[in-house]
Amino acid sequence: MSLFGDGLEAAVQKVFTRPAPKSAGAQMRYLVKQLKGTKAVAQMLRVSQRTVERYVKDQIKKPRADLAARLEREVKNRWQPQIRAKARAKAASTGGIVIDTRARMGYTAPIGSTDQDRIRHLTIALPPVYAARLFDAQEQGASDNRLREIAAEALKEVYFQDGGRRAGSLEEVRFTDIEHLEFEL
Repeated sequence: MSLFGDGLEAAVQKVFTRPAPKSAGAQMRYLVKQLKGTKAVAQMLRVSQRTVERYVKDQIKKPRADLAARLEREVKNRWQPQIRAKARAKAASTGGIVIDTRARMGYTAPIGSTDQDRIRHLTIALPPVYAARLFDAQEQGASDNRLREIAAEALKEVYFQDGGRRAGSLEEVRFTDIEHLEFEL
């Protein structure tokens, strides 16, 4: 996926009420139950149907590294969809989202201001409106650049303009060279 997409997904996964299956056999059985058959799982994971059946029966216990990564990703993407939806809805309506980032940030402003880009480490609570925009864009398959633009707009309003109390002539915020990015619901 992407830096922003993965960050949002990790934030949602922190609210799971039960841990996802860990062993390859349990993960495979979960996917077979979700997709209603071994053939669909085999096609999704790009392995043979017989291989899926062997994992289900615990005849194979340790998958290759690439298969293990695909398997874990697919299980986590399908795990507890109702909990995931509730967490997103709460963040988008009342809770908001916290962004913790260390990145190069600067802005475009009228001549005479100190708009030099510099590395900043920020931990900012974003209002629910921006959480909703981030999650909506992610669900619609927005690119990493689009998610970055939404986050930059949010930082512009919340951090640089302080909700309209300062820097009213600020035009655009640049959000580049991201060293660290983490979201929290």
